[in-house]
Amino acid sequence: MAEIKKKKIISASTGEEVTGKKKIKEAAPTGSSVGYRIGAIVLWVLAFAFEVLAILVALGKFSFHFMPSLWQLIIFLVLDLICVVIGSLLWKKANHISPASEKNKVKFWLWNNLGVIVSVAAFVPFIIIMLSSKNNDKRTKAIATVVAIVALLIAGVCSYDFNPVSQEKKEEAINTLGDETVYWSPFGHVYHTDPDCSHLNHSDTLTSGTVEQAIAANRTRLCKSCAAHDNITNLETDDATVDDKVETAESEIEKTLS
Repeated sequence: MAEIKKKKIISASTGEEVTGKKKIKEAAPTGSSVGYRIGAIVLWVLAFAFEVLAILVALGKFSFHFMPSLWQLIIFLVLDLICVVIGSLLWKKANHISPASEKNKVKFWLWNNLGVIVSVAAFVPFIIIMLSSKNNDKRTKAIATVVAIVALLIAGVCSYDFNPVSQEKKEEAINTLGDETVYWSPFGHVYHTDPDCSHLNHSDTLTSGTVEQAIAANRTRLCKSCAAHDNITNLETDDATVDDKVETAESEIEKTLS
């Protein structure tokens, strides 16, 4: 059985250790989503540029003569993947800071799936052109196509938001909890109102902050046990059992390595 550790709580506002329960008098700013969105768009544009270069190489219209075409294709695809993934992570961060409203279903779906759409656009055209191109030998076509498909899958998974939040749900959480301090662990996707919650028993480090900070950190749901403990019935909750298992596994790994 894993050892229950003494918790060290880190403030999300200051990055410093705090002891005991702490009430935040004023909600700390979580930053603007504009910078994240601009960064995401710039990176996505770069991703499309790398895709275009890869397509030009595949069509035989562009090439670095000192390097085999296959290596050029792989390099451009990897750069494409890096830009797509980092851009999508920035976009998801922006969505948690300034989420879309569920009232506009089209925008809400688009905002939360834009990274996946970009992933498809950044690789599928290349795959189609590569398969139909007659400018490359079978080996080059096969390897480049497989690399592009793998990159597409990685980009799609990294770009998909498994814990989307809406403007309404965020506002409801803020209105319910206000400036009350909530806590979350390094892993998982829930926040807790009780630092002594049983699901946090195997975490030696917690982060404290407002619910707004928790949502910005991708902790989008309240722990079901904490909701029952504090009689909170109007917020979306999630079972923290999975988080608990992750923390337990981390604890066991730390014990093994130490």
